[in-house]
Amino acid sequence: MLPIISGIQQIGIGVADANEAFKWYRQHLGMDILIFEDVAEASLMKHYTGGQAEKRHAILSLNLKGGAGLEIWQFKNRRPQSNTSILAGDLGIFCTKIKSDNVRASFRFLKEKGVKPIGDVSKTPEGKEHFFFQDPFGNIFEIVVSKDWFSSNRFHAGGSVGCIIGVSDIDRSKKFYQEILGYDHVVYDRDDFFDDLSTLPGGENKIRRILLRHSEKRNGAFSKLLGESEIELFQAVNRKPKKIYEQRFWGDLGFIHLCFDVHGMKALKEKCALYGSAFTTDSSASFGMGEAAGHFSYIEDPDGTLIEFIETHRLPILKKFGWYLNLKTREPRKSLPSWILKALRFNRVKE
Repeated sequence: MLPIISGIQQIGIGVADANEAFKWYRQHLGMDILIFEDVAEASLMKHYTGGQAEKRHAILSLNLKGGAGLEIWQFKNRRPQSNTSILAGDLGIFCTKIKSDNVRASFRFLKEKGVKPIGDVSKTPEGKEHFFFQDPFGNIFEIVVSKDWFSSNRFHAGGSVGCIIGVSDIDRSKKFYQEILGYDHVVYDRDDFFDDLSTLPGGENKIRRILLRHSEKRNGAFSKLLGESEIELFQAVNRKPKKIYEQRFWGDLGFIHLCFDVHGMKALKEKCALYGSAFTTDSSASFGMGEAAGHFSYIEDPDGTLIEFIETHRLPILKKFGWYLNLKTREPRKSLPSWILKALRFNRVKE
């Protein structure tokens, strides 16, 4: 069986205080559904943490309106290192995209909450409204318009719809994201000075940018909830970019990985190896994350940006009543019924 990619499951964010960050993302982005919370040693990630297993506090939360979640990640026995000079086009995840059904309403909401946008609402090369803002922890987000929703709630926006990733050779990276992750549709490919990027750090420089989407509808247990997604690649044209995580660890401050929900890890491992992107980390079997469990692995894009795959085996739906979903016995291409996914609302963390 061919591997199944259900969608982007979450974006990993390294923070100094996981509880503080979780509260901020609940209040400002509606990421209030707690999937798991866990404190443990990340022993399988030693390859990316200087050869030493680091203790960490991890929280996975999502917005039930639809889209990918955020995995909030904090070192417990090490002070995380920052990079305060990240520019558009630097190598790695520069920005996380958050979807909204009304970009201007999101702009007003965040301003009223005291968030200072980076510039005003502008239009992408596709002609759609968007804007950027920075969270209190130094991470840049982009609010983009979407018509793809799982459910409705009181929040102005939904979950994540993708990332902006800096690359050194955009044609090589485009091939990677097309062949391995299925982002085969090129929405635009432009090489210019862009007005809509001009207020970003480094956005005044010449950039080649490519927006990729998937033409095939995603399948799998969580495909309804995770929805459609996109990857935007930035290549600095008139300067030499730096690696965002140069001489820093996975888990240090910033966007640490892009994670996909998958099924068929063995087949996916073979596919990645075929395309020259062998697994660098592989849990090999079910691995516990708090009350959830699954098989996880990592590969790197051509510039070393970390791509995580998770095959979910066990998911808490109603923890209070002991309802845990066993996904190992389900037909893998079929989405979970909406009523089961909507039952995740009982895991909402209220203020």
